[in-house]
Amino acid sequence: MQFGSYEKVEEAIWDLVDKEIIQGEFMQSLLAGKWNAEQVSEFALQYSYYSRNFPRVLGAAIAAVMPEDDWWVGLVDNLWDEAGRGNPRAYHSRLYHTFLQSAAPHIPTNEKYVPDYPVAPAPIVAVDTFIQFLQQATPLEAMAAVGFGSELFAGKVMGLIGEGLSHPNYIRDGKLLNVTFWKAHADQHEPRHYQLCKNVLERFEAEADLQAMYRAGAYIVKAEANLYNGIFERMKSYV
Repeated sequence: MQFGSYEKVEEAIWDLVDKEIIQGEFMQSLLAGKWNAEQVSEFALQYSYYSRNFPRVLGAAIAAVMPEDDWWVGLVDNLWDEAGRGNPRAYHSRLYHTFLQSAAPHIPTNEKYVPDYPVAPAPIVAVDTFIQFLQQATPLEAMAAVGFGSELFAGKVMGLIGEGLSHPNYIRDGKLLNVTFWKAHADQHEPRHYQLCKNVLERFEAEADLQAMYRAGAYIVKAEANLYNGIFERMKSYV
């Protein structure tokens, strides 16, 4: 596959995201309101591991990129969002907890919002895959892994998850699920995070660099697709 421009890499990653995630059984069944209460709970509990470990991913990316302001500051901005930009009430761990409480109220959590529930292999593998890639990546590959492999499409995917979880079939005890966590990412955070990555990535115009960016992004896209597919396969036992 030849690219020739940055925009062509974006298009190729979007095609992959559409095929591997958006059109997949996980997303389409969620949007159609086909999950039962136990499946909603299982998703919320398993994804919580990925969510609370994402700051580690960003830390690994910061360590992997160039020690120059325009490379690392955008990633730190992303990490700062995870920390609620200094406001404990807006910590992403706390935002996710509001969703988790509405989706799995029967499972207790500790003071750090970690549920007392076993973690399945899929979210562990997803986090480990991302971090291990970043530990061996070039600075360009590391930035592309975050930019193309996460932030480009995270707003769209998380927005769709929030939309799906708002389906009336998922009302619990007369209330809709609390999807603030998902909407915050879709509406506010991810578009800015991607632009900060793009400010660096779009400077690399050589075909070899475009190829490297695509490979890095595609690798992480597939790892995230495996996350959703793995959780969904586990959810299928709750019928």
